[in-house]
This record gives sequence, C-alpha cells and structure tokens, in this order.
Amino acid sequence: MAKRQGQSAKGAARPATAGPVLLSGGNPQIAKGEGNAPVQAYIAAMPGWKSEAGGRLDALIERAVPDVRKAVKWNSPFYGVEGEGWFLSFHCFTKYIKVAFFRGISLDPVPPGQSKSKDTRYLDIHEDDQFDEAQFTEWVKQASRLPGERM
Repeated sequence: MAKRQGQSAKGAARPATAGPVLLSGGNPQIAKGEGNAPVQAYIAAMPGWKSEAGGRLDALIERAVPDVRKAVKWNSPFYGVEGEGWFLSFHCFTKYIKVAFFRGISLDPVPPGQSKSKDTRYLDIHEDDQFDEAQFTEWVKQASRLPGERM
C-alpha cells in the first residue's frame, strides 16, 4: 500500500502543522543542526514545565559563556566553545531533565550524578527541585574552560 503525503510509516496521518515528535520519555525529536535556531526549536518542543526550564538553562549558559557555540545532535542541545569541543548537553526524560557535563569530574564541586564515562557527571533537574542557578552557572563557567568533547 502506497503512503500518502503526510502519513507516517505506521499509517497514522500527521497534520501538516504538527510540531516535533516526542520520543520515548518525552524528548523532542529535532533535526540536527548548528546554531541557536535548532536549540530554540528543541527548547520550544520540550514538554510541559521542561520548556521553561530549558529556556532558563539556555539563558544561564549564554550569560556565563557569551560566545557559546550551540548545536542539536542526537536530539539534544549541545553547548561548546569554538575550537575546543562541547562541554555540556541536556536531554528530556519522562520526569526530569538530565544535564551532562562532559568533563564534570574536573568541576568543583563535582556534580552529583555519576556516569558510565569516567569524566562525565550529571545534574538531574526535577519539576519541584530547588534549582541552584548560582552553582549551575559556576559549573558552566568551569566546564567552558576545560577541553571539550569532540563529537
């Protein structure tokens, strides 16, 4: 059976004005791309309270690192320094946002979440958490001065 235009592979028609698809856990599916526009599209597509929180994270990162480089890769926004690689990313899960500091083990204090990677540390942000913007900003400043990940 031939697919009609606007029809997905599973047969359900999507309206032409439908927004980004939310993947398992509610993470927005955004085409990869460099620059602020795909990151803002990702943040706008974050479900519920996470969109406002994502916008706040983005603003804090921009303020801490004025020349920050942005991109969306693997359906997540990435932040880095030109020529130095990526230092941070975040991703939506069902009940929280997971912020990854790729050289988090070198931050002071070390972010609380462990990773399988020896260098990466995580910060999980839940809807009702008291978010320490000063600590987050300090981690972003420190992370931006470390060698980044090449991806």
